[in-house]
Amino acid sequence: MKKAKEIHISEPFDLLSEELVFIILDLISENPSDLKSFSLTCKWFYQVEAKHRKSLKPLRPEYLPRLLSRYRKTADLDLTSCPRVTDYALSVLACLCGPWLRSLDLSRSASFSAAGLLRLAVKCVNLVEIDLSNSTDLSDAAAAVLAEATSLQRLKLGRCKLLTDMGIGCIAVGCRKLQLLCLKWCVGVGDLGVALLAVKCKDIRTLDLSFLPITGKCLHDILRLQHLEELLLEGCFGVDDDSLRSLRHDCKSLKKLDASSCQNLSQRGLTSLLSGAGCLQRLDLAHCSSVISLDFASSLKKVSTLQSIRLDGCSVTCDGLKAIGNYCNSLKEVSLSKCVSVTDEGLLSLVMKLKDLRKLDITCCRKLSGVVSITQIANSCPLLVSLKMESCSLVSREAFWSIGQKCGLLEELDLTDNEIDDEGLKSISSCQSLSSLKLGICLNITDKGLSYIGNGCSNLRELDLYRSVGITDIGISSIAQGCIQLETINISYCKDITDKSLVSLSRCSLVQTLECRGCPNITSQGLAPIAVGCKRLAKLDVKKCPNINDSGLLALAHFSQSLKQISVSETGVSEVGVVWLTKIGSLQNIAVVKTSGLSPSGVAAALLSCGGLRKAKLHASLRSLLPPSLIQHLEARGCAFLWKDNNTLQTELDPKYWKLQLEDIGP
Repeated sequence: MKKAKEIHISEPFDLLSEELVFIILDLISENPSDLKSFSLTCKWFYQVEAKHRKSLKPLRPEYLPRLLSRYRKTADLDLTSCPRVTDYALSVLACLCGPWLRSLDLSRSASFSAAGLLRLAVKCVNLVEIDLSNSTDLSDAAAAVLAEATSLQRLKLGRCKLLTDMGIGCIAVGCRKLQLLCLKWCVGVGDLGVALLAVKCKDIRTLDLSFLPITGKCLHDILRLQHLEELLLEGCFGVDDDSLRSLRHDCKSLKKLDASSCQNLSQRGLTSLLSGAGCLQRLDLAHCSSVISLDFASSLKKVSTLQSIRLDGCSVTCDGLKAIGNYCNSLKEVSLSKCVSVTDEGLLSLVMKLKDLRKLDITCCRKLSGVVSITQIANSCPLLVSLKMESCSLVSREAFWSIGQKCGLLEELDLTDNEIDDEGLKSISSCQSLSSLKLGICLNITDKGLSYIGNGCSNLRELDLYRSVGITDIGISSIAQGCIQLETINISYCKDITDKSLVSLSRCSLVQTLECRGCPNITSQGLAPIAVGCKRLAKLDVKKCPNINDSGLLALAHFSQSLKQISVSETGVSEVGVVWLTKIGSLQNIAVVKTSGLSPSGVAAALLSCGGLRKAKLHASLRSLLPPSLIQHLEARGCAFLWKDNNTLQTELDPKYWKLQLEDIGP
């Protein structure tokens, strides 16, 4: 019998097609380090990964030529980590990306002008989205250049304060395909420019006019747009009842209206705005001057499709809440944050009608006191996924038991500054979908309560234990063992926490944010396991941890290459440790205030070495010791300085006394 012929494969990856490799890349695309490791496997993988990637977020503009030469088919380019993007960089970008580029984010970049934007508009003919927010030097000349990008559909110009009606008019004439336009804080734009947009850009679906000096005159034209779905008028003080008096519209397409902080708009004007919006789904009236009473709520009768209403900071009457529940029983989201007039009776009358409620925010509703109201929320709203009730300090401990028993679908729960205890946490631990739990300033919880959460809430991604002083290493160990998907944790001012907690948390490899300021027993020996185990760590706060020194920063410099923000103020770190931090190429924000062992020369060397630095918080005494030319150079490179002196350093208070202070400040 003849033996089967053996097939020898010189390269094991030869059996994989390009399409199969693309599928693999889709599965690991969320983790940049995985993509990098994959591309370095072999030359072929390196080439295929370059073909597959369509999105880029470079850390420095000088990397652009090399990156774009490799990733020639980049469609989405995010330059928010590059504080200084020059006209030359935009020219290189336009030449290398050309027709492939579809989306560009320059919202945190500066140093470019109309000349660079012109090259971009001419070369990138398929550009459909560009974000130029915070370009405070952008003028009407640049707006005229943007008009050359005739394919634009989404344009964001927030805080472009030099733009006027003339520049907006140019955009309106040239960019007829616009569907989304953000002009928030463009204080030079008035009724004329907005009216031109309504006349020329008939396809607009989302329009943000927040904080513009407009009146109700331009709204007559805006509300005639047949496809308008979202209109944001936050802080438009010129929009008042008189300017809307003659408003008659039939905007059936409008789904979201934001009239928050419109202080000159009362019930009469709001009724005019809502009169023709029969298909409205989201309404934001936060911090409005109008009293939300029975008379106003009756104007919502025609808006039977309303699913979300935000009344933060408003004066809300009991009759008003009852009427909202009666007229808008399809509501899924209600926000009453800082509505100081909300009582148990009013809240009860609302939630009893809202069987489909998904999100409820009653933050700082300090008059809520009984077990009945919270129990009724749990009984009436079994589909609740988000409950925020920070500083509802009169609610008794027993009220929290019903939350876990009835609201099994909860994903987000904010109980900051409440009287919840371990028994309450035991009940909440039955919410297996819980991903965000905030327990800051909860002085009645202990490690026993955290053990319940660790055993029951395996999907937890965010945990806030700020100033919850009853917590020790045992509780953190329970969380680390049971909640391996944890991404954000705050254990600041939990003074009994030691290095053992950091060792436990180092097993949670997905941790991106760790805040542990004011923990005197944490040392550099505990920081080292975090650096090794949490490779995705992006934000670290060890302020007021005196036992953190240079050795801890050395570990970070070697292993935490994803770190973007760090605070080492009032620690044992010297200039040697700060210089070590400059080895982290992704570092953008650093705070080094009132730290011994720092010399002006050491700080200067560190600042110069951080090529991607965007913000530096330093002690005010260094301002006169650093060369002015150095500060000017760094500011030109895109770094903003914040100088703090001794007078601004707050004395830490006992958490119980601090909590009592909060209650005294409240109404």
